[in-house]
Formats: sequence, structure tokens, C-alpha cells
Amino acid sequence: MCCGVTATGLVVRIEREARERTLTEPYVRPMEFAGRTLAGFVRVDPAGYRTDRALARWIQRGLDVASKLPAPGRGPRRARPKVPRRKRT
Repeated sequence: MCCGVTATGLVVRIEREARERTLTEPYVRPMEFAGRTLAGFVRVDPAGYRTDRALARWIQRGLDVASKLPAPGRGPRRARPKVPRRKRT
């Protein structure tokens, strides 16, 4: 996910290392979800993406970060536990 829209603004994926610097930009706040702050995302108030150019800039920032992430997958396969078979009588 590179970005998303909520009822209160735009959510944009950022690099964790850039979080503090990004939070100093106008109209940018920490992204909170279920009472936790998400380090890899910020929330941008509507005034921060009022113009097409500003919106495109935020979307591109999210795309740049998301494109560097590994593709989602199922992860390593786990071995199924061995279940003893019942003997036929």
C-alpha cells in the first residue's frame, strides 16, 4: 500500500528513517490506528494536498517507498503436524 484516504485526510507510506523530517512539513501528522502510532505512515490534512500538484507529490512519495518493499507472499510454508493414523480393526 502506498497511500489511502480516510475521513480526515490522506494516509501516505513513508520510510521510517524519514518520519521525523516528514512530520515537520506543514499539514502532516502522525498516523494513528487502533491507539497506536504507525511509524511507516503519516496523515496529511486536506490543506496539504489541496492542489493536483501537491496530491501527485504525496502519491509519488508513497509509490517510491512502496515500490522498494518486497512483494507480499504467503511466507515460508510450515510443515503440517503429523497425526497418527488410526488402525483399522
